Amino acid sequence: MQSLEHIYSLFLKSRKLSTDSRQKCDGAIFGALQGENFNGNKFACQALENGCSYAIIDDKKYKKDERYLLVDNVLSALQDLAKYHRSQLKIPVICITGTNGKTTTKELINVVLRSSYEVSSTKGNLNNHIGVPLTILDIPDSTEIAVIEIGANHIGEIDFLCQIAQPNFGLITNIGKAHLEGFGSVDGVKEAKGELFAFLKKNGGKVFVNSNNEILMEMSNALDSIYYGQNDEGKCQGKIISETPFLSIEGLLDNSGKFIINSNLTGAYNFENVLAAICIGHYFNIGAAFIKEAIEAYIPDNNRSQVIVSGNNTIILDAYNANPMNMREMVSSFSNDPAEQKMVILGDMLELGAYSEREHIALLNQVKACGFSQVILVGEQFGKVKGLLESKHFNTALEAGLWLEENPPKGMKILLKASRGIGLEVLLENLK
Repeated sequence: MQSLEHIYSLFLKSRKLSTDSRQKCDGAIFGALQGENFNGNKFACQALENGCSYAIIDDKKYKKDERYLLVDNVLSALQDLAKYHRSQLKIPVICITGTNGKTTTKELINVVLRSSYEVSSTKGNLNNHIGVPLTILDIPDSTEIAVIEIGANHIGEIDFLCQIAQPNFGLITNIGKAHLEGFGSVDGVKEAKGELFAFLKKNGGKVFVNSNNEILMEMSNALDSIYYGQNDEGKCQGKIISETPFLSIEGLLDNSGKFIINSNLTGAYNFENVLAAICIGHYFNIGAAFIKEAIEAYIPDNNRSQVIVSGNNTIILDAYNANPMNMREMVSSFSNDPAEQKMVILGDMLELGAYSEREHIALLNQVKACGFSQVILVGEQFGKVKGLLESKHFNTALEAGLWLEENPPKGMKILLKASRGIGLEVLLENLK
């Protein structure tokens, strides 16, 4: 078995790690991860043929020469490697978690800090027990600040990831109903997300806190906190000027003068995400002009709050994640949009367990009160409660797409919102 010290010495020579044997590796070390439907050990040889310098494996029958580094468990080895690498980095690490807005907030913080620092951050939403170690191992020597997104679907996961990432700073965006199959209740969500604050309290870190969120204020009690919000408690204050067609806010830092940010984000629900980025930028001594320029240049992608203007319709695509909290916020914001003709296409909220039916009913009651021009529902859960309002229902996004081909909407503003597993993004071509 290869020691951690030996593998780390090889990693320092390469400074690259790959888990995809199909890609050209250019001297990277290949980690042969295993999953339910794949065994990375089988592809170690291919990875070496594609240019990897070494392959970390955990099945000795695949070891052919000294380039195969045998360990007890590849995933555990990568996690230990990342933890050790983090211990060698003398830089501030900011960890972000929460029910909603993690990735958008992380991206906003990233662009703000990049205006003045060399920053490494989580790519996409690689925020789990695999993604966090890979993110840390991808931090180059030139990095001055790291921004790491941390997700969880069960209690104990965030604490485990904090042991690897060793954050100096933390931010919880909010607490709401999500992954209830794993957490059991909102109290379970609060306990799980609170593991970030608990780690920082134990290790003398600082937290950034939305002073208008009572739950977060309670959770951050007795912690070293930096506040942001709409009231006078925070050094970083702001208010919404307009939320359509895009979010515009007025900011105020240390009572030193107001500034306006005209973002490319939709909806009031993004206000707190923007304010968090302003607060963190300010804490790291970035001026208002640089913060404003960075946020105004940011354009959301990856199926999150994307605005797509076509010849026929204007589409808001937010189909990467859905839970009761962000669904209600987005529906509420969309209902305030001044467009005359508005269509909502909503897909199931997944992983709600025993709460699923009641939450889908509550959402449809809200949608019904909004009086949208047309409502399309997609998924098994909505199928159980579709009779609550006048709508079209389809079991799958593919079925909805076939109907939209025959009945294309025109001149409408359209919201697409669903959990990632529903795949609503396939409807884009039918709506443009």
